Amino acid sequence: MSSPRTPALPVTFRPTRTRIVLLSVGAAILAVLSVIGLALDLAAGERISFVAVGALCFGVLALLSRPRATADEDGLTVVNLTRQRRLSWAEIVRVNLRTGDPWVMLDLSDGTTLAVMGIQPGIGKHRALEDAAALRALAEQHGTGREES
Repeated sequence: MSSPRTPALPVTFRPTRTRIVLLSVGAAILAVLSVIGLALDLAAGERISFVAVGALCFGVLALLSRPRATADEDGLTVVNLTRQRRLSWAEIVRVNLRTGDPWVMLDLSDGTTLAVMGIQPGIGKHRALEDAAALRALAEQHGTGREES
């Protein structure tokens, strides 16, 4: 069994297909509700409400498409739905993606865990497994367990 290929840094992990679907659906909802709101014989406030609901739907779906993890020489930046956290490589003890997990989980040196929603097996299971293995290889290469040359 060969070891996973360590990607060149910087590298960003994100569920691309999921992101495309969410942003496309959000844009379609916004467009349809805007066209309906403008096409119907409604008062100005009602028209604005249609467009506002479409914009709200787009905003929620854009928020759901936000997760990513960006690795560079100094560490990992994890961006989830509403939070962003910067970790040094030394803080990452283990990278886990077990069967049935919705996304990668990091075991941290302070005893806590952190979800990395940017690597999720939902639509692209094979890609998520490759990304998790690449992140694991980066953490082992740059983290506290790295061998000194």
